[in-house]
Amino acid sequence: IVLVAKGTRDEAYRWVSFRKEKKMLEILASLKSKFIPQRREPKQSELIIPEEVVVYADHREKGSGIIKKLIDIGLKVELKQLEVGDFLLSPRLVVEHKLISDFVDSMIDRRLFTQLKEMQKYEKRLIILEGAEDLYSQRNLPPNAIRGMLSVIAVDYAIPIIRTKDSEDTALVMAIIAKREQAKDSSSFTMHSAKPDSIREQQEYVVSSLPGVGSGLAKPLLKHFSSIKKIVNATEDELREVDLIGEKKARKIRDLLDSEYFDL
Repeated sequence: IVLVAKGTRDEAYRWVSFRKEKKMLEILASLKSKFIPQRREPKQSELIIPEEVVVYADHREKGSGIIKKLIDIGLKVELKQLEVGDFLLSPRLVVEHKLISDFVDSMIDRRLFTQLKEMQKYEKRLIILEGAEDLYSQRNLPPNAIRGMLSVIAVDYAIPIIRTKDSEDTALVMAIIAKREQAKDSSSFTMHSAKPDSIREQQEYVVSSLPGVGSGLAKPLLKHFSSIKKIVNATEDELREVDLIGEKKARKIRDLLDSEYFDL
């Protein structure tokens, strides 16, 4: 409560102060509208998803809530046991989805490095980092350690990172990317695309069907051995000379090639 004597100079000061305060609030409101961006809702055209757009999700993501939201948006979602990543948005684009806490935990136990190497099998890679928490206050890790990891992902592995606030935001981002990616290719998106025409593409197609190979490792195998025949005749040790072909994967390839066919 402020007491002002009527008819004195104090009354004049009060009204001058009142007008200045009102003017200041008007200026602040004007500045706020200029410097604080308004939240942009996705355009309606971006959310119209053609029926043929499909996303493959790893079965471990079933309880994440993202799958339900993708379906609500209008995408067709198929659950598969993916060897790499959590989602496939196109034949060439793999997505690794991580919550903030999971990202930091995977840094500590070094799972993240294995996942980054496996993602190199695909032409395009993306990490979606979900959560509104402060990334630099997790598990008492030094902030520079986290900054260093982000730099390694972006620079050494050439994998972009997109931050999302929640599962709905994540689903919207993936829906828009899947729509854009699959619009570039008129053929339908399947786990194993239609047989191509050229000899080189047919060779890649055949080799990509080997266990654990896929389109990302087909080219390195063909470059190393120069022909499908040499790949078929290669020993496990020779297969392991190719980057990202480990003991387990080499054994699976050899087991398939050496197994007899039985017509049931």
